Amino acid sequence: MLPIDSGNDDVEPKQGPSRMVSQLLQLLNPATKLPSAVSAVGHCDHPLDPLTAEEVNATSDACKAYAVKLGIQGLRFNAIALEEPTKADLLQYEASKMQIEAPQRLSTAIIQLPTGDSVVEAMVDLQVEPPAVISWDQTDGIQPMVTLDDCLEAEDICKGDKGFQQLLRDRYDITDLASVACDPWYYGGRYRDTKDASEMGMTEPGRYIQCFVYVRASPDDNFYAHPLDVVVVVELQTKRVLQWWHHKANPIIPTLNSNFHTKLVDQERGWRTGLKPLNVVQPEGPSFTVDGNMVSWQKWSMRVSFNYREGLVLHTVGYEDSGRVRPIMHRGSMVEIIVPYGDPRHPFQHKCAFDVMDYGLGATANSLELGCDCLGHIKYFDGMVNNAKGEPMIIKKAVCMHEEDYGTLWKHTEYRTGHSEVRRSRRLVLSFISTIANYEYGFYWYFYQDGSIQYEVKLTGCLSTSVMSEGEGMDPTHGTLIGPHLNAQLHQHYFCVRLDMAVDDPDGGAALTVTEVNCEPEPLGPENPHAIGFCAKETELTHELAAIRNVNADSSRIWKIKNESVRNRLTGAPVAYKLMPAATPPMYAHPSSSHGRRGIFAAKHLWVTPHSEEERWPAGMFPLQGPGEYSRGIVEWTQQDRNLVEADCVIWHSFGVTHIPRIEDWPVMPAEHVGFFLKPFGFFDANPSLDIPVGRNISSREHGVPIAACPSCGSKTHTSKNPHPMMHIKSTDHGGRQLTHQDCTVCGTNHSGNPHSRL
Repeated sequence: MLPIDSGNDDVEPKQGPSRMVSQLLQLLNPATKLPSAVSAVGHCDHPLDPLTAEEVNATSDACKAYAVKLGIQGLRFNAIALEEPTKADLLQYEASKMQIEAPQRLSTAIIQLPTGDSVVEAMVDLQVEPPAVISWDQTDGIQPMVTLDDCLEAEDICKGDKGFQQLLRDRYDITDLASVACDPWYYGGRYRDTKDASEMGMTEPGRYIQCFVYVRASPDDNFYAHPLDVVVVVELQTKRVLQWWHHKANPIIPTLNSNFHTKLVDQERGWRTGLKPLNVVQPEGPSFTVDGNMVSWQKWSMRVSFNYREGLVLHTVGYEDSGRVRPIMHRGSMVEIIVPYGDPRHPFQHKCAFDVMDYGLGATANSLELGCDCLGHIKYFDGMVNNAKGEPMIIKKAVCMHEEDYGTLWKHTEYRTGHSEVRRSRRLVLSFISTIANYEYGFYWYFYQDGSIQYEVKLTGCLSTSVMSEGEGMDPTHGTLIGPHLNAQLHQHYFCVRLDMAVDDPDGGAALTVTEVNCEPEPLGPENPHAIGFCAKETELTHELAAIRNVNADSSRIWKIKNESVRNRLTGAPVAYKLMPAATPPMYAHPSSSHGRRGIFAAKHLWVTPHSEEERWPAGMFPLQGPGEYSRGIVEWTQQDRNLVEADCVIWHSFGVTHIPRIEDWPVMPAEHVGFFLKPFGFFDANPSLDIPVGRNISSREHGVPIAACPSCGSKTHTSKNPHPMMHIKSTDHGGRQLTHQDCTVCGTNHSGNPHSRL
């Protein structure tokens, strides 16, 4: 590929978003702008409650006023969020049953200054009148995350460049700019002082974005089916196209349409038949209760929050046992994702996303749809974010909570008598979905009645495609052919969760230690004469370097988080939870590569550190770090090799998948599932789900068996169009809205024969 002069001398630098970008933001942003003129800061019931619209406005107003005193104007607000209380302050407040004064209510703002690589981290006291800046830390040589505003502006800059327009005309015969799509990715240089940065032309301060370019065949067409061979680099602060690359020779641009939009599937493929409704109903309402952001369900309790970076965060997770809520997890969230692509050819060597750091999971969260994204009786939580002006933007229905049937929880049949005991499993689901360019990630917390916790990521969306590389035949060396001349590159997805465990420690896990358990076959000998013996060996991880570990399926490896100060009543062993990892591949990028250096958290599957308020982001805070800094992340922290015995340990678990694309992943991917379990290990005295009452689902029907009469009136009246003696009537749902379910048409008794998703 050749670097080409963009001809951007014809483009006049712009000072802000164009009219086109403003219109696109209104159409595409799932967040809804809220009023900016608010007289007072809103009331919060708990220190962890997300910021209100009033608090977002108060934060940006305070920062603007402070900047004016410094002679600075034109602030761009990258993010505004709650500054959570310290763990110590929060534990003290919770221990008092919220009777003492709440911790100070603070907010933070990440602010881009008008020029250069300067970013301000400001902190605002929201409790004074008026709210005021209490710290203003400016750092040079860094860049914060890419926002939706940035993404749309990057595309607008590309399309507005006269040289790029001419390239589209001359090389591809494209004159309709509306048919062109430019997918913006952070431009791979992660450090200003590296060879990569120099090669990429990042020698001057700036906000660099690389755009992969596609063309649509129609307004609703899947443009990923038609990649061009050009990659464009733009600088957002000066609104300029800097350079682009394309093949020396004109490539074959894929022309075959492949769509998933409803209108086009209807035209191109048609629909399968025979799929009948499968509805979920809870005629007596859900089993959970919600008080503000506090959730209780089947002995579980937890607090929900949401921020621009992590999205959904869970706090103070506990399980009621013998009348006492036993702490299990102080705080849990997804803290980083790396998606390294495996094509080493220019310019794809810089194709790598850090989705948390680069884009923010909360900032890219979807507004979920009842009966589509979420099925059943749903409780939603909204998400609060902001736009570049510092105005509040609300993502309605950002987090979904509901119950699911999950098959058999436990069962046993006594074959001698024929007596059977069975209980069905119910689980509570809290989830949100983020769209980051071509990919969707669904993040799911599952809570089970037996005290288990599952975390799952569902990967879906579209493959990021490219034309065939120069000199390459129809069998891509670093991808999969998914259509004529259409390549989907090999890549990996690695996720890192931060688990601040508590495990029956009211001090938030201060007394915890971590051990590793491996199964080993015993050697043949007097103690194992039949050669069938194996044992589970437990090793304490006493220091940080010793606790950098990998998954090992050969030894059935698990990790236990133990509380030595609390013993099981029956066994005398420390109470514990075990982390059960899934099989996870190694990261194939070399440790010396830019992917490997910055994404080193993914090179190992377990890291353990003592709790620190400053240690939050395993790959660092910002996409572009300052000179001489590799990550300010987990490698730097663990090199201290601190003690981990009763050291308030934090677990960092990395897991992931290698995606070798297949044509069945195209044009939109069936969800791929990956995650882990946390299960009690000697935490309880027995199976904690023994107390689930016997129950039979009366709405279940046996195929081919005549419908039973209404148990209230005996009626079996039905027609061929309405095979059940039921009719739809109005009822009040969880949110107080009127929705429908079914009652007997004769006596009116509700039997929930054909329920509907309810809010």
